Amino acid sequence: MLFNSPEFFVFFLIVYALYRLLGMRGQNRMLLAASYIFYGWWDVRFLYLVVLSTGLDYCCGLILGPGRIPASDRAKVSVLTILASVLFVTLNWSAMSWGGAMPTLGESAASSWAEPSIDWGRLASPDWIGVWVPIGTIATVAAANLVYGPLSRMTTKRRRRVGIILTVGANLLLLGFFKYFNFFIDSFTRVLEPMGFPVEAMHLHVILPAGISFYTFQSMSYTIDVYRGKAEAIRDFEDYALFVTFFPVLVAGPIERVGHMMPRLMTPRRLNLDQTTRGLFLILFGLFKKMAVADSLAVSVNSVFNSHTATWADVVLASVAFAFQIYCDFSGYTDVARGVGKVLGIDLMLNFNLPYFSRTPSEFWTRWHISLSSWLRDYLYIPLGGSRHGESATYRNLMLTMLLGGLWHGAAWNFVLWGAFQGAILCIYRLFSTREPRPVADEASADDAGLGRRLGAILATALFFALTCYGWMLFRAGSLNQVVEFTRILLAGPSDLHFNIAKPTTAGVFGLPLLVAFECLEYAYGTRVFYRSLPVPIRAALYATLLFILILGTSNVATQFIYFQF
Repeated sequence: MLFNSPEFFVFFLIVYALYRLLGMRGQNRMLLAASYIFYGWWDVRFLYLVVLSTGLDYCCGLILGPGRIPASDRAKVSVLTILASVLFVTLNWSAMSWGGAMPTLGESAASSWAEPSIDWGRLASPDWIGVWVPIGTIATVAAANLVYGPLSRMTTKRRRRVGIILTVGANLLLLGFFKYFNFFIDSFTRVLEPMGFPVEAMHLHVILPAGISFYTFQSMSYTIDVYRGKAEAIRDFEDYALFVTFFPVLVAGPIERVGHMMPRLMTPRRLNLDQTTRGLFLILFGLFKKMAVADSLAVSVNSVFNSHTATWADVVLASVAFAFQIYCDFSGYTDVARGVGKVLGIDLMLNFNLPYFSRTPSEFWTRWHISLSSWLRDYLYIPLGGSRHGESATYRNLMLTMLLGGLWHGAAWNFVLWGAFQGAILCIYRLFSTREPRPVADEASADDAGLGRRLGAILATALFFALTCYGWMLFRAGSLNQVVEFTRILLAGPSDLHFNIAKPTTAGVFGLPLLVAFECLEYAYGTRVFYRSLPVPIRAALYATLLFILILGTSNVATQFIYFQF
């Protein structure tokens, strides 16, 4: 279910109405059910993976914490996991249709719903996956219950070591299989084929489950924090399941931490007008970014990256346009997610903080996709040694972290290349970082120094933005050949300034300058809610303008959120 679809607003209105009628525990149970509906709207089969991952990490959290899992909880998790394999994988849900076809991703449910019909014969006719997944699940659940006895009798240190290996290993195995299996098979195709290996027979047509990278990292952060003693194990399965599946963050983040999220889920929420209006503005602004700006710029970006001929001007403009497209697309999703959470009285973490005002790569990664960059820092860079073992080790750790961060984004070599580029500029900036400026001698010199620092800051920001745009070209490229060709064009210089890039739609033409002006004011004021201090007429004009341009944006060709594929 997409945030920018009619069915989501119907869904959210129903959720909000029920939310106002229930107490805290009832709200949480309702939100859990709503989250499964929200995710299942994409593909009901993927709900099995969510249940499997939730049950695994819930049990591992108890193993790592108190050291025992009550029999009733083990039985609950076992039954729910097996039941999920039957309900979500064995049953053929494509046999159920609304007016002849089940609503698909991006399709308006309002236009496709009609008389519901069920082909009961097809519903109960599973394919081979639908047969073997429940069998494998039963076997796995049985094995886990058999292993629990010896595991619970181990010494605390050994039990915790085995528990963390199980949870991290199982999560990475699931993520690696669905996200990278075909990538590595395809990468070795050219090596294996000349040797006579049946490469095609090894290839599996695996569909990438939506948001698997996000909820896997969120689950792993929980068990690692419990292992480190930074968080208490969650005793109630339903509470933990809500932490993993809370629908605003389930598909594309932010990647929440248990220490930040659970207190907000486990305490009564008090809804008030101020909080609600701030949440509604975030929803409006996020949809404006996505539908008016990102979807408009996608027309221009695709016209260059999907073509076989491009000029220097085309590559430059398309790279800059993609920088704003991916920012508006992803931060727009996050704004809507945070807005929905705020309307429900649940504050989600900030995931973007004016990233294109950064002067250095290290500053950029404290502003861009903050939940992922902080995750990589805390669970990868620091455990590797961080900057504690000398400069050479620091550069190695930076490169490894960014390479893996690039691979996290997708199973393609251009993402690995993008990660390598990000690691390289982190190392280069660190190598040539300047020392603190010396104190100035007099007032005139101070004024000159202040002006020089401001000009230097502007130039540093412009330079780093140019590097960022080149990085986004690597990220967006459809192949390594395109990376090489576009890099060659850029290095050749502006000898050909005519361009063939398609113009953005009207919504983008008006929306992008408004967005840039808004964020410049936000940066100047130093607060994200500066607009609330504006005079009422100006604020009303701002809201009306955003809404008007958003309405213009509804005519854009709707595109899937970019980070859904990660």
